[in-house]
Amino acid sequence: MNVHKNARLTPRGRERIARQVASGQTPKAVSEAAGVCPRTARKWVDRYRREGLAGLRDRSSRPHRLYRPTPQAIVDEVAVLRRQRCTGKQIAAQVGVSPATVSRILRRLGLNRLSALEPAEPVRRYERERPGEMIHIDIKKLGRIDGIGHRITGDRRGQSNRRSRGEGLGWEFVHVAIDDNSRIAFAKVMSSERKRSATAFLKAALAYYDSLGITVERVMTDNGSCYKSFAFRRLCKRLGLKHIRTKPYTPKTNGKAERFIQTCLREWAYAQAYHHSRQRTEQLPYWLHRYNWHRPHTGIGAKTPISRLGLSGNNLLRLHT
Repeated sequence: MNVHKNARLTPRGRERIARQVASGQTPKAVSEAAGVCPRTARKWVDRYRREGLAGLRDRSSRPHRLYRPTPQAIVDEVAVLRRQRCTGKQIAAQVGVSPATVSRILRRLGLNRLSALEPAEPVRRYERERPGEMIHIDIKKLGRIDGIGHRITGDRRGQSNRRSRGEGLGWEFVHVAIDDNSRIAFAKVMSSERKRSATAFLKAALAYYDSLGITVERVMTDNGSCYKSFAFRRLCKRLGLKHIRTKPYTPKTNGKAERFIQTCLREWAYAQAYHHSRQRTEQLPYWLHRYNWHRPHTGIGAKTPISRLGLSGNNLLRLHT
């Protein structure tokens, strides 16, 4: 049991009972003060005398020996019927045991849920044939910061004062894009997650990929309102992009963007103690450069994303002059 260490009749409370009885008080008086029966008080006193503090710990209520265990033949029959999608009560009536026994057997076999009978869906991995054939786009909300937070300083006083006054620093939104084939990524901190920011980010992302010689053909997004807006739809149509939306409640469809967001948070947003949101935003382009040009990516054989374009760090000067 996960109980509070100072709760009544945890090992500390039991020790108090044992010491009070040892000091000369009667078990009846001590048990009444503790809110338990005298028999319980005597039990802990006896254990303390025999085993010391170790005897006051919680013990399993499971019997040391089962005098009438369920025969293995019945256990096997229960498993067979369960795999035929029979309910616990149906199995109990057919086998001739109680529903509680069937429930214990199914739980022990790991068949107490019908979902355990379904075969696991195989992992479907896909990758487009060439860079630019499809990019994944998503948004991550980040809280604005103004000073090093309590997770590092351990001081919540400033945060508590702002909350008591109903004040807050608000949010900013990191829009991300990642190429399905090369894993070349682009990200930008925007003021909102509305359609105006989404369309502005799409234009910026396309310009970035175009600077690397990548022509984007498709855009995959989730079903956020900004991506379902007429403005985003018209922009995709005007730019000749095919817009693909994921199936609702299946983030794994857009998994490359989801995984990139995790990396982005771990290696950039939460990687160091920033004094202000502005400082964090300023570091984003530098981290993106390392991600695309110098950081090995396990999804493409521990190569850098830029290597999928036939480029390396030696091409930096040629591209930026």
